[in-house]
Amino acid sequence: MRGAMMAVALGAAMATGAMAETYKGYEMPPYRVEQADGPMELRSYDTHVVAEVTVRGGREGAIGAGFRTLAGYIFGGNERGEKIAMTVPVAQTPVAEGTWTIRFMMPAAKAPDLPAPEAGAIRFVTVEPGRQVALRFSGGRGEKVLAERAAELRDWAASKGLTITAGPHYYFYDGPMTLPWNRRNEVAFSVE
Repeated sequence: MRGAMMAVALGAAMATGAMAETYKGYEMPPYRVEQADGPMELRSYDTHVVAEVTVRGGREGAIGAGFRTLAGYIFGGNERGEKIAMTVPVAQTPVAEGTWTIRFMMPAAKAPDLPAPEAGAIRFVTVEPGRQVALRFSGGRGEKVLAERAAELRDWAASKGLTITAGPHYYFYDGPMTLPWNRRNEVAFSVE
């Protein structure tokens, strides 16, 4: 009986916005869902550390170049030759026309003791607590799809009286070889 009550309590906690921690076994930034409306969510993120690089070029070329640089770091391209666990999502945010920031979250247990990268372009940033609206979708990741999803999310945020402060941020949880209908993609905006 006690086990059944604990299971019900745990289920209720999860339904009311427990922290998201992993996706397919990969650590992800800690957040709590404040409000959900189908595939759209208002999230509250906790502090986490990211490694990031700024890359010039088209969106697809930039994410490829940024991914390779950051992957090189976690696969041993650092002062200690140390491997660091992969996390999700790979994040991409436009900075200016033709310039993008690509980010990998660093594992929470590793963040206090990260080895220096061999690639001088990599920076470590502590992301402070904040709120984001996010729209989850599967399928393609092309420019048109991302623009449509961003417009849809922007309209939803406005309908909820939320003020967008940054973005769009694009989050990709699955590799490019994952069948499109099995992919988890998101577009997000930072909000006040």
